[in-house]
Amino acid sequence: MTPSLEARSLSLTRDGAVVLTDVSFIVAPGEVYALLGGNGAGKSTTLLTLLGFLQPSGGEVLVNGRTVASDVEAARAQIAYLPEAASLYGHLDAYENLGYFLDLAGRKVTRADLDAALDQVALPPEARKRRMQSYSKGMRQKTAIALAVLRDAPILLVDEPTSGLDPVAIDEFHDMVKALAAAGRTVLMVTHDVYGACQVSDRVGLLRAGRLVGSFEAAEGSRIDTETVHAAFAERSAP
Repeated sequence: MTPSLEARSLSLTRDGAVVLTDVSFIVAPGEVYALLGGNGAGKSTTLLTLLGFLQPSGGEVLVNGRTVASDVEAARAQIAYLPEAASLYGHLDAYENLGYFLDLAGRKVTRADLDAALDQVALPPEARKRRMQSYSKGMRQKTAIALAVLRDAPILLVDEPTSGLDPVAIDEFHDMVKALAAAGRTVLMVTHDVYGACQVSDRVGLLRAGRLVGSFEAAEGSRIDTETVHAAFAERSAP
């Protein structure tokens, strides 16, 4: 089976500083892969490289078996990207924001489609016609997650997706990711949340100072052991 997403020996140097060194991983269709690391580990840089916004100094990225460098736009069309701080318009409500960005992406949806996605992320119906500037950070994040889901791309890349969410909303997000994977979508998320990564992921890669220094996989029918990953994270993050 052709991997949905593959990083092959990615290296990146910016302004004379080494940012990524020989980062390799594969994410299969319907799999949830978490790239775990602390601040400055290179997680977001890896995402931007996967999307073709940054050009690697060495190595390559493949999306559904084709190199991103050969056709960046075709690769991006296969990917829905949720940044940590999504840019939503404060003077528009949730429906208007979703409709605007989906129009830009060439995706036609109905109000029922929008409501279904907003139900999925548990954004209260009474909030959906309020201007985004009145939203809490968590509500804005829920709207951004709904937008990523509505893109209906086979691959979803998410950067610190539970930032700003309360514990109930985090559990709802994890359930949603599992449902998307069960439906065949591929999910790669970068996070510093050890517990969340272990709860929802099939595999976890541990990134430190731009290097992939550990890999953990769930046994069939079980979750990745949180204590094992936490111990490795703490050890690898120690000065």
